[in-house]
Amino acid sequence: MNQVMIITGGSRGIGAATARLAASRGYAVCVNYRVHSRAADAVVEDIVSAGGIAMAVAGDVSVEADVMHLFDTAERQLGPITALVNNAGILERQGRVESFDAERLARVLGVNVTGSFLCAREAVRRMSTQRGGAGGAIVNVSSMAARLGAPNEYVDYAAAKGAIDAFTVGFAKEVAGEGIRVNAVRPGIIDTDIHASGGEPGRIERLKDSVPMKRGGQPEEVAKAILWLLSDDASYSTGTFIDISGGR
Repeated sequence: MNQVMIITGGSRGIGAATARLAASRGYAVCVNYRVHSRAADAVVEDIVSAGGIAMAVAGDVSVEADVMHLFDTAERQLGPITALVNNAGILERQGRVESFDAERLARVLGVNVTGSFLCAREAVRRMSTQRGGAGGAIVNVSSMAARLGAPNEYVDYAAAKGAIDAFTVGFAKEVAGEGIRVNAVRPGIIDTDIHASGGEPGRIERLKDSVPMKRGGQPEEVAKAILWLLSDDASYSTGTFIDISGGR
C-alpha cells in the first residue's frame, strides 16, 4: 500500500523538513499551509524535482471546513491517508499572562489544540479498522514548553502544548485497538521562524547556554524522530513521547 502523509503547517521549519524527509522515504506528501503559499510551493517543487510525489493544500486547521477540505483533497489526489503529522502551531508575541486577552487565547488554542483534534478526527474516520480503514500512524508535535511552562514568554502556548500531551495519551489509548498508533515529539529550542513570530529572532542565541548541548536544534533533527515514530520500527510504540531538546 502506498504511504500517504498529511502534514499540517508543512511550508516551513519542522513541517517542511518533515515533508522533504518523508518524501525521500517514499511517502506521497500533502503539505498543508495557511498563508505561506510560496514556501509551500517551494517544498512541493523540491520533492517533485527529486522524483517524489507532493501537493500543497491551503487551509486553517482551526476551521472545521478547511480541515475537511484538506483531508478530502489529499485522499482524492494521493490515495488513502496512512500518516498524519499534527505540526501546525502558532504563538503570539512574548508577554505575561496579565497582558493576554481573549482573542489571543482563542487564536493560540484554536490552531494548536482545536486544529490537532479536528485533524485527528478526520484521520481516524479514514484510518480506523473499525471504519473499514487499514490503520495508520499519527504524530503530534508538542513542545518542551509543555513541561517548562515558558514563563514571561508564552504561557498560553505552553498550556496549549500541555493539552496536546494529554490528548496524545488519551487518544492513543482510544484508538490503539483500531490499528492506529499515536505518539508525540517535544522539540526544544529549534532553529525556525517561530521565534521571530514571538518577537525575538535571536532567542536561540540568548538561550543556548541553558541547553546542556549548548546549541539550538535543527528542524531535520526533529523530522527524523517524527519519521521513526511513523515507521514500522516503532510498531509497538503508542502514547509515547520523544523529547528533542538537547537535554534541556
